[in-house]
Amino acid sequence: MDEADFNALADAELNRLEGLLETCELDFDYEVKPGGVFELEFENGTKIIVNRHTAAREIWLAAKSGGFHFRPQDGRWLGTRDGVDFYVALSRCMSEQAGEPVNLKG
Repeated sequence: MDEADFNALADAELNRLEGLLETCELDFDYEVKPGGVFELEFENGTKIIVNRHTAAREIWLAAKSGGFHFRPQDGRWLGTRDGVDFYVALSRCMSEQAGEPVNLKG
């Protein structure tokens, strides 16, 4: 996959993510920074960062529990280490940091 194709695919996924965050009932703040970097901040001051990493052709998730990398496969973004869906991993990380259940459906 070339850089332009990856960026188009990543942009579409990050737009979908923004829509899901808008409808999430959890009390948290998020900001979209230049380059499509998402910064989620929770009431306890912890943060989650989601961004695309063009050189690796991945979307990266940095949370209190660790860093996770996701590649596009069959219309989904799957973890490079464990094959877990991006939204499953993000929901888990958000739940851990917010202290209440989150279930983003991507």
